[in-house]
Amino acid sequence: MNYRVPQPVPQVILDDVRGAQKMLSGVSRVTAMEGSRHLSALTGSPVHLKCENLQRTGSFKLRGAYVRIAGLRPEQRAAGVVAASAGNHAQGVALASSLLGVRSTVFMPVGAPLPKVAATQEYGADVRLHGQVVDETFLAAQEYADRTGAVFIHPFDHRDIIAGQGTVGLEILEQCPEVRTILVGIGGGGLAAGVAVAVKALRPDVRVIGVQAAGAAAYPPSLRAGHPISIDEPNTMADGIKVGRPGDIPFNIIGELVDDVRTVSEDALSSALLLCLERAKLVVEPAGCSTVAALLSEPELYGGGPVVAVLSGGNVDPLLLQRILRHGMAAAGRYLSLRLRVADRPGALAGLLAVLSVLDANVLDVSHVRTDPRLGLTEVEVELQLETKGPEHCAEVARSLHGAGYKVMS
Repeated sequence: MNYRVPQPVPQVILDDVRGAQKMLSGVSRVTAMEGSRHLSALTGSPVHLKCENLQRTGSFKLRGAYVRIAGLRPEQRAAGVVAASAGNHAQGVALASSLLGVRSTVFMPVGAPLPKVAATQEYGADVRLHGQVVDETFLAAQEYADRTGAVFIHPFDHRDIIAGQGTVGLEILEQCPEVRTILVGIGGGGLAAGVAVAVKALRPDVRVIGVQAAGAAAYPPSLRAGHPISIDEPNTMADGIKVGRPGDIPFNIIGELVDDVRTVSEDALSSALLLCLERAKLVVEPAGCSTVAALLSEPELYGGGPVVAVLSGGNVDPLLLQRILRHGMAAAGRYLSLRLRVADRPGALAGLLAVLSVLDANVLDVSHVRTDPRLGLTEVEVELQLETKGPEHCAEVARSLHGAGYKVMS
């Protein structure tokens, strides 16, 4: 479906993106394009991964931040810059400012992951923790800009930011000239807008499809309404695209140039992260692998020619990664939870575990319940957490336990 917004001329053009590409020469990396046999087999078309998770600072954000700050007038540079971000934009602004010799102040939420806070500081920014949510952090940064004269560097709603992010699109066309479909994650919309400007100007036949987390999908209702709409309390593990309202400038471009916007579930995001780690050997954050989640969710939509999925970032907190991997393994059928009733006598548990050993199911956790009034006098309920090889193995374990005479409750 192609949504159209009454905006005949995009506010960013191909020449802007080409100028940004020249400016970024020697600053940002031309990131790798990796093929994926698994995703290619799933979709029936060659699938390539554009690895912006391997960009300097771990995401595409450096591109736009550098172009924006490099374009400031001397008196603006002298006043310094300020930004608000939970992670990727913060690091991009910090490094870009350091490279350009500009003082930077970055506001981050109080609960921002410590590795992201430390990285932003190491790139040279003065980090200030403020607010429990990003909206509060944004207000603090804007108030700081009003008070000090520092230039506020918006993460997506500025034409220079969009032009910088659009250089990803130019690289895709150079690295994969036969591409037919490009998938790009959408939060505020800066990356998708920039890629669409570059790609549609040079290859209008290429489909550009945006991807949002279902719990933070402000673009579909906004595009239907014809203007940006805010959603209350966006909720997703993909914090990099957890944005409650589209940016005004990217919204107009996306409405005019992006062919469709799809949404993906939390299960799909965690499965995609697991796939990137296991199959592609790439560490990708949940927002960064939203495009892979789209391929896993609806592979039939992407046949008919080569597909490029942009992996937009790899900055994931290790503790969050641990939780997401568990979630991803559960979504992929790699965990199995069971409750069984066995005889309350010595050796009963050992016999059960012996059966599971033969089935090659790895026991992660075991607990006993003896006080449930539904249990017989000689029964005990055993709760098991198992690691399996997938859905077929789960079914085999359940069948074998039934066959061995165990009462499987769930």
